[in-house]
Parts: sequence; structure tokens; C-alpha cells
Amino acid sequence: MSTLMHHTLYDGRRVAFRYTHGAGPCLVFLPGYMSDMSGSKATALFAEAEAQGRACLLLDYSGCGASDGDFAEGMLSKWRDEVLALVASYVSGPVLLVGSSMGGWLMLLVAEHLKHRLAGMIGIAAAPDFTQWGYSEAQRAALAAGETILEPNPYGPEPTPTHPGFFADAECHLRLGRMIDLACPVRLIHGKADADVPFEISLRLQAALRSDDVQVTLVEDGDHRLSRDSDIALLKAVVAGFYG
Repeated sequence: MSTLMHHTLYDGRRVAFRYTHGAGPCLVFLPGYMSDMSGSKATALFAEAEAQGRACLLLDYSGCGASDGDFAEGMLSKWRDEVLALVASYVSGPVLLVGSSMGGWLMLLVAEHLKHRLAGMIGIAAAPDFTQWGYSEAQRAALAAGETILEPNPYGPEPTPTHPGFFADAECHLRLGRMIDLACPVRLIHGKADADVPFEISLRLQAALRSDDVQVTLVEDGDHRLSRDSDIALLKAVVAGFYG
């Protein structure tokens, strides 16, 4: 895999990324909540891009992975701006956004700023608006009151925190309750056995998008991570469809 690099933003934040040159569109992978570019889907897509001579950009949001910062200060607005800064600095030509879980929400926010450059979007268990449907009213009230909530983490020993700053910012970026003015081709992959993000969220996203080219693929026994060999093969095939 290519060398780990860092991009310094206007306020001194250093965001870690990997980039491989190649034919377009450039695939930009957006990880999920508390995830980074070392995950199996990100690394598989990067390796495939290198093998096929395609451009690809991976990154760690500030407060995650190899990037500077405190995760407690992370929010969608900040991470969106980091993605846009990297695209502006290193990517020329069309962009193919691939968002996993929360990255599927962030994908929409990034896409709204890259409309003229979008080759398409791919959502993997996309989770837009999860602060609205993913928490109980008691949890939402606690977050709105400035409290941090902790939930069991099925993927590690430490509980998963949601910080009030993230929540307050996210509430400004809800998208499923209105038409999403994005017209590029969209492919949504979702496991029907997803215990974290109901597959119906991808169907709601399909209905909200203005695009008339949105295809949803439901994986009958797929879980939230969609990281089995068969899931990765499906993802690679969907990506390949954008390169003709």
C-alpha cells in the first residue's frame, strides 16, 4: 500500500491519508463512525485500485486512526471539510464517493459540494440521520442537554461514545426528511441482517434522492460490516461498474 501522508489544514490539523494515482474517476472512501482507513473494505478497494491503475484516496478523519485531534471534538461538518480539502488538493477530475455506515451520511454532505465532479456514489450500510432514528428519546434528550452517552460496542472492548458536539452538529445535517438534490448514479448495498442500521434506511435514502439511477442491493444474510469475502467481491463488482 502507498505511503502514509499527512495534509495540514488552515488551523494546523494534520489529516492522514493515502493516495494512489491512476485513471478516473478517483474513488474516495469515507469510513464509518470511529473507523479508519485500515479497515478491510477500505484496504481492499485501495489494493484493487492499485492493481487496476485507478486513482484512489483513503483518509482518517481528525481524531481517528493516524490523524491528529481528539475524537470527542469530531463532527460531520469538520470531517466533511477535511474530505473536501483533500479532494481539492490531490484529486483532479471526477470523483466516486464510497461511504460506509456513517460515511454514507457524510458522503451526501460531501457530494452536495462536489455536484459538478460526481461520477457517482456507493453507500455500504449507509446510515444518514442516525442521530434521529438510532437513539431513544431519553438518549437524544441527554445528548441535547450536553451529556455524552456510552453504548455497548460489538466490535471492541471499549463502549462507543456519542458526544454532544457531534450530536448538535449532526442535527443540522438531517437529510432523509426531504428531497436530496443529487442526480448522479447511486448504488446502495445493505445487509438484511444488519443489527445496527436497518436496511430500510437504504430504501428511504433511495426514495429521497433526486437521481433516477439509484439501485439498492440487499444481501440476504449480510450483517452491518459487510466484510466477508463475498461481500468484498460484491463491493468490488459494484465499483467496477463505474469504470466500464
